[in-house]
Formats: sequence, C-alpha cells, structure tokens
Amino acid sequence: MLTAMFLAALILITVHSQETEETITYTQCTDGYEWDPVRQRCKDIDECEIVPDACKGGMKCVNHYGGYLCLPRTAQIIVNEREEAAAESTSGRNNVIRRTPADPQRAPPNPTHQIQCAAGYEPSDHNVCQDIDECATGTHNCRADQVCVNLRGSFSCQCPPGYQKRGDQCVDIDECTLPPYCHHRCVNTPGSYYCQCNAGFQLASNNHTCVDINECDANNPCAQQCYNILGSFICQCNPGFELSSDRINCEDTDECRTSSYICQYQCVNEPGKFSCVCPEGYQVVGGRTCQDINECETTNECREDEICWNYHGGFRCYPRNPCQEPYVLTSENRCVCPVSNALCRELPYSVVYKYMSIRSDRTVPSDIFQIQATTIYPNTINTFRIKSGNENGEFYLRQTSAVSAMLVLVKSLSGPREHIVDLEMLTVNSLNYRTSSVLRLTIIVGPYAF
Repeated sequence: MLTAMFLAALILITVHSQETEETITYTQCTDGYEWDPVRQRCKDIDECEIVPDACKGGMKCVNHYGGYLCLPRTAQIIVNEREEAAAESTSGRNNVIRRTPADPQRAPPNPTHQIQCAAGYEPSDHNVCQDIDECATGTHNCRADQVCVNLRGSFSCQCPPGYQKRGDQCVDIDECTLPPYCHHRCVNTPGSYYCQCNAGFQLASNNHTCVDINECDANNPCAQQCYNILGSFICQCNPGFELSSDRINCEDTDECRTSSYICQYQCVNEPGKFSCVCPEGYQVVGGRTCQDINECETTNECREDEICWNYHGGFRCYPRNPCQEPYVLTSENRCVCPVSNALCRELPYSVVYKYMSIRSDRTVPSDIFQIQATTIYPNTINTFRIKSGNENGEFYLRQTSAVSAMLVLVKSLSGPREHIVDLEMLTVNSLNYRTSSVLRLTIIVGPYAF
C-alpha cells in the first residue's frame, strides 16, 4: 500500500498587536504528515511503528514519505538520503510560521501574549505548541471495542490485536486460517489462538511445533519393559511373562500348561519361569530330562557280603554267594552241584545268576536277553526252554542257534516289579548223555518309562 504525497495545505491568519505586528501562518499537514512545532514544519509519520499489523500475510512494512509500503520480506530497499532530506524539506516548505522580527526557535518577545495552536495542539508552559494526547485525556470518540492510538495533532481508532475492522466494527481474526500454521491442531479464540498437539505429543517452546513425548522417560507406565515410539509407546514383558489385556501389566506365563511334554516327568511353574523335577532315584539333566542315579556308585548301602545292583529308579542288594545246598560257588555268580553228591543227580549241573533292569511299559515284542552255552561239546544237541517264572506268559524264548537263544518280552510290564525267570539249556548226545544248566535271570522293572 502506498499513500501518495501531497503538498501541505496552508491556512493564513493575520494577527495584529499594539506592540509589534507579526504574521502567523497556521498550517494543517496532508495525510501521512504531522506538524512539528519545534522545527516548525510538517514531518513524515512512521505508520510502520504506530499502526498495529500494518502489513498482513507475512509482508514487511517499509515507511514512505506520506505513507508506507508493504513489500515481501526478501525485497531490497535503497534509500537516497539526499532525496529524503529534500522531500522532507519540500513537505514543510510552506508550513513555516514566520515571525517578525522574532526568532521562530524562541518564544514571542512578549511573554504575556499566548500563542495560538492548530487543532490537536495546545500551548505548553513555555508558550510552545505541543500535541494533545486525546487517548490520555479521553477526548477521543473511539468505540468501546476499539483502541485509541495518539497521533501528532490527532488520534486514530484501531482494533485491538487479533481483530480487524469491518465497516465500523472490530471482528475477530481467525488466525487458524493464516500462517504460521499449527503443527497439529489450531484453536481460534477471541482476539487470539492457540495450538494443540495430538496424544503422545507436546508443544515445543515456539508454541507451534509438536514434539514427541518420551513416555518411558516421563513416567514409564509399563510394568516391565517400555519402548518409546513416535506419538506413543509399547510395553513388553521379561521372559516368562506375557502382556495382560491392558497391554501395560505383565502376567506370569504358566509354561506347564502350554505343553504336557515340556518336562520328562513333572513341570513346576514359578513366577517368570518353570522348572522340571524328577522322581526319587533320578536327577534332572539338560533342564528337562530325568536320568537314573546310580546309587551303587554314589551311596551303596549294601553290606560287604552283598553286591549292589542298580536299576532304573533305584537299587537292590543281592548276596554275593547265591548258592544253596547242595550247590557250591565256583566263580562269581556261578553255582555247581558236584557229581559226587548224590543229591545232585536230579538237579541241573550248574546255576548261573544274572540281573538286568528294564524300564516300565517297554514296547513289545522286544528282545531283552540272550542265553548262550559257555562250553560246547561235540556231537551234542542243545535245546532251550523257560523252566519257571513265566506263569502269565510275559516271555517267549526263541532259539537263535545251536548254542544260543533269545528271551523276548511279549507283554508289557509295569514297575516297580521284580521277575525271576529260570532259563534252562538241556544238552544230550547220541549215547543218551543228558545234562542241563540253568540261568536264573532276575528282571527288575523300573517304576517309570525312563
């Protein structure tokens, strides 16, 4: 906006007195200028300083002779100081009060004579015209919703900040439709506005930009682990816990309920974890598997005349000399009935004691033990049979060669239980020589399938 520069209008009034005759020229400056009573001439008004929001839309205000310019902020302005001085001089060239013979910079020679001032001015104590502040004296006619701004020799009625004139009314400016825009949301208020941020953000110091709130540093709402993300946060739980329905708290995960195979024997749930336990006679290996404890190597509570036999889940003590009359011990676990003893004629020549252990509920059929002749005689025939201990038909003896046979488990056995099975090998030759030997097999079935 540019207000054109006009020559000041002159109003001449001649005043005569008895002491001296002087001619006083009262002047009224054109728009954009005001009277300077000290320098006795019209001077430019700096609208950029006294007019609130002189320029809109981000433009910058540049004062001009008799008006002002609204230019882009990037515009470069060159001012000719000589022309500025000449223009100011021209503006007030015909606006000088000429006194004869008095000096215009001094008060009139007759101090009793009061100077007459133009409208908007009043004589000072020094008999010099000074501006009347209509805004301070209340002699303005601005409306209640307007703001009075004092000018040299006059006043201006303007709208308060945040309002603009529409006719003679001041209406609110909706700043939310003008830059600078709020980062997220703008809320217009009478005469002003303010910015709001979405959830998870807060206003920066410039009151326009929204910055993320690090909830994990501010109050850490999570029960265990907190991870900040833009505009929000997520909670996570330590191993062994899981997020509850509120997505903030953590609940213990019952691993024992998730699978029945997590432990070989028994699972015990604990806060944030679980543990596997094994029955008596076993120890936990690898965190989940049960392994038999060999008590014969660790505790061995058997007497000196006993041998310790370990089985799955426990141990047994058996006599070192299992022979009963008329048998005598000839070597470890082998008893022989002497031929010289008449009682031995109807008894097996030898009895060998063996021990073995199997797990409970073993899959059947299953080969579990092999019997084999230790001495082979020429021209003899060997036959094998289960002599005793198979009353319920749990076993079957299958001959695998002329000198060996395999004991087969055909019915599943549950422990803990002990089976004593006598396996007999009958040997005959063409001369009707007949003899037999027995292998007494003690089978200990453990209490568990491991």
